[in-house]
Amino acid sequence: MNRTEFVIVTAVILFVAFALGWFANWLVHRFTRVRQQDLGELDRMAQALHEAEEIRDQAIEYVETRERDLTARLSQTEAELEAAMAGLREARAEAEYYRSQLQGTQ
Repeated sequence: MNRTEFVIVTAVILFVAFALGWFANWLVHRFTRVRQQDLGELDRMAQALHEAEEIRDQAIEYVETRERDLTARLSQTEAELEAAMAGLREARAEAEYYRSQLQGTQ
């Protein structure tokens, strides 16, 4: 194989490689092309997702506020229950004291 044949074979191989690369690039762009209709649908989906995230954030905020309110009410109710139980204990002790005083005088 002389020098001219080597150059021609190398040029043909490079051209074939270029042609295959170009064809592969064309195929990739052909199958991954995004149509205008698809972009509109993606925009609608993005807007719907954004609205859903806002609604989710509002719901989380509402739940947290409600939980704080209910926790405060529970604490207050527990304090009132403790006070009522203490008052009942004192009333029972006082009633027992008076009962023992009555039985002691009889």
